[in-house]
Amino acid sequence: MAGGAWADRVLQLLQRMNNFWSAGSCRHWCFPFEIDGVQVGWVPPKVASQLKSYPKVFNMSPGGAVSLSNSLDSYTRRSEAVDAVLQSFRKQGSFQCLKGWRDEKYSVMNRFCDPPLLWMERAATSLFGVKRYGVHINGYTVGASGEVRMWLARRSPTKQTYAGLLDNMAAGGVAAGVAIQHTAVKECAEEACVPEELALKAQPVSTVSYTYEDEEGVFAESQFVFDLELPHDFTPAVGDGEVQEFYLLPINEVQDLLATDDFKPNSAMVVLDFLIRHSFIHPDKEPFYQEFVTGLHQL
Repeated sequence: MAGGAWADRVLQLLQRMNNFWSAGSCRHWCFPFEIDGVQVGWVPPKVASQLKSYPKVFNMSPGGAVSLSNSLDSYTRRSEAVDAVLQSFRKQGSFQCLKGWRDEKYSVMNRFCDPPLLWMERAATSLFGVKRYGVHINGYTVGASGEVRMWLARRSPTKQTYAGLLDNMAAGGVAAGVAIQHTAVKECAEEACVPEELALKAQPVSTVSYTYEDEEGVFAESQFVFDLELPHDFTPAVGDGEVQEFYLLPINEVQDLLATDDFKPNSAMVVLDFLIRHSFIHPDKEPFYQEFVTGLHQL
C-alpha cells in the first residue's frame, strides 16, 4: 500500500487508539477515579452506577469523582477491598471484560514513578480506566549491506484478544512489583524461546502510549519498547503457545502491513515507532510525520 492511502490508514489507526480524547468520546461523562485526592483513572457511568452498591469501599464525591473510603488507608486494605468488589462483579456476570479474568495483579498509580496505591486484577482495569504498562520487543536483523528485516509473530487463534493477528516478536504486561527488563526477558523466553543471555541485549529505546475506549471500558496504556538486534543464525521458536508462527520480513513489507487489518493495533504502533526512530519514515518524505509522532505518545 503506497503513498497517501498508507498514511491515511495509519492516521486512522492512531485516531482509533486515541479515541478517548476525541470530541464524541465517553470521557465527558466519565467520573475521575481518585485515591488520596490524586486522579488515577476514569470510571464510565455504567460502572459508577454499580459501585454505589458498595458504599464501604467507594464514595461518590459532590464534585462527581469516584474515590475510595477513607478507612482504606493502605496498599493492602485498598487492594483487598477493591478485589472483593471485583470478585462479586465477576460472580454476578456484571461486566463482559471480567470473563477474561487472568489472576494477574497490576499496580495502580498516577505516574509510573509513583509508589503504587493498590493492585487490581488485569481484566478489571478498563472498568476504572487506570494506566496499564507493558513491554514490547522489536526483534530484527541487519544484513551485510545494511538491509533490515523484522521478526513478527502470528498470535495464536485461541488468544483471548486479537486472535490470529500479527504481533511484535514478544510482548506482555508488567505485573505488580515486577521490573521492566525482567518482564522483557521473561516474555522473550516464554513467547519466542530467546535465551536469557541474548534477551538481555535488548535495549530500552522508547515508550508508546495511547488511550482508547470500547464497549469494555477505558484503556490507558503505555508500552516500554525494546529493540533487540538478533544474529542471523537465530530463529525465534514457539514457546508458551501464545504464538502460532514467526516470520522474518523485509522492513518495507512490514511497513505495508501496518496499514492493514492483519496487525494487532498497539503492536502496529510499536512498529511505527521503530520505523520513525530508524529513519525509514522521514519528515521530508512523509507529510504526516509530526502527526504520527504525536499519535504515538498520548496518555
